[in-house]
Parts: sequence; C-alpha cells; structure tokens
Amino acid sequence: MLGGHSRADAKRWITLKDLRLATEGIECRKDKDILDESPAAYKDISAVIAAQGDLIEVVHTLCQVVNVKG
Repeated sequence: MLGGHSRADAKRWITLKDLRLATEGIECRKDKDILDESPAAYKDISAVIAAQGDLIEVVHTLCQVVNVKG
C-alpha cells in the first residue's frame, strides 16, 4: 500500500486495474486522471489517529460519503 506519498507518486505507482479493484461497487470515475484519488494513495486514518493518541481526543468519527474531483 502506498499510504500517503505525493500525488505524483500515486499516479506512477497505482494502475487503472488497482483503482478499479479498490473502487469496485463504488460509483466514480475510473480513469487515469484520478489515480491519485485511489484509496491506496491515502494514509490509513486509524493509524494516523493512533499515532496522535497522546495529542488528541476523538470526539466524533466521520465517514466519507462523496469525493468530487475536477
């Protein structure tokens, strides 16, 4: 998993096949122009929160519903 590298890295590392598999069952564009929006391009939010545990108090957890690009 890529996990939080630059958008340019994501576009080089993630393939269209990877994007299509990661977004199976999700209504979205599935083309080369949005490879940097693949779930694999983002850090695992649970790991990020865990790493900041001594600095934060989790009050609410949100769930992404929509991502608009372009």
